[in-house]
Amino acid sequence: MAVELRKDSIDLGIVVRNPERSLAFYRDVLGFEHVASTPMPPPLSGTMHRLMCGTSMIKVIDLEETPSAHAAPGGLGGATGYRYFTITVSNVADLTRACRDAGANVIIDNIELRPGLQVSIVEDPDGNWVEFIDPGD
Repeated sequence: MAVELRKDSIDLGIVVRNPERSLAFYRDVLGFEHVASTPMPPPLSGTMHRLMCGTSMIKVIDLEETPSAHAAPGGLGGATGYRYFTITVSNVADLTRACRDAGANVIIDNIELRPGLQVSIVEDPDGNWVEFIDPGD
């Protein structure tokens, strides 16, 4: 049996330690459209800030009780599990520069991985990796 999609994209939930810094990164630096902030009911009380990246929704989650454990650092080589997500854009260099100017750690700085394919990877305020790619024409 195959998945029967009702939407052409996925939604991603990111539990954050500092919602103001994370919203500044995703909303202000990357330009994701903030559509709503809604309370989350128990047992995981907090606030879910929903931002749109194209048709994908990025859910920045601020729990009332911040979890004590951190995600393992180090991106791809740091641990198994979800390690990064990719956004296909036409302005890799500009986004990378904007992230750096905002204080984000740049892991890979706008390289041509193969002819026509530009790639960069930055860390969000919680150390999650965000990859920007431009596959070219």
